[in-house]
Amino acid sequence: MSIDAEKLNAMINANTAAGDLGRRMGLEVLEASADRVVGRMPVEGNTQPYGLLHGGASCVLAESLGSIGSMIHAGEGRVAMGVEINATHHRSATSGHITGVATPVHKGRTLATWDIAITDDEGRRVCTSRLTCLMRDA
Repeated sequence: MSIDAEKLNAMINANTAAGDLGRRMGLEVLEASADRVVGRMPVEGNTQPYGLLHGGASCVLAESLGSIGSMIHAGEGRVAMGVEINATHHRSATSGHITGVATPVHKGRTLATWDIAITDDEGRRVCTSRLTCLMRDA
C-alpha cells in the first residue's frame, strides 16, 4: 500500500499514522519529517504485570516513529517496513508519558536506519533503540 504525502500528513495530523496498535497504546505523533519524528505515549495501560512500562511498548513507540520517518523519506509510490529493531532498556517508568525522538542514521534508496531515544517526563533516558526499514516500490 502506497501512502501519498497528503494522506500521510492527514494521518499525522489525526494521530493515526502509527496505525491501529499505536492508537490502542495512546501514541501521539507530535512532529514528523524525513529528518526527525517525535511522539509520545502514556505509561499507564502499557505496563507489564509489575506495573513497569513494558519493554515491548518502548519497541512499539520506536518502530512507529522510525517507520513514519521512513515513509516520509521513501516518498510517494513507495512503502517502508521495519526489518530489524533492537532496544536497550536503561530504566523503568511507572507513570506519566514516554517521549521518543527518532533521527536518521542512514537514509538510502532501499534502507533507512533510525536512532530512537526514549525518555521519561523528567528527560531521563528510558530506552535506546535502533530501527532499520526496507523501502521499496509499492
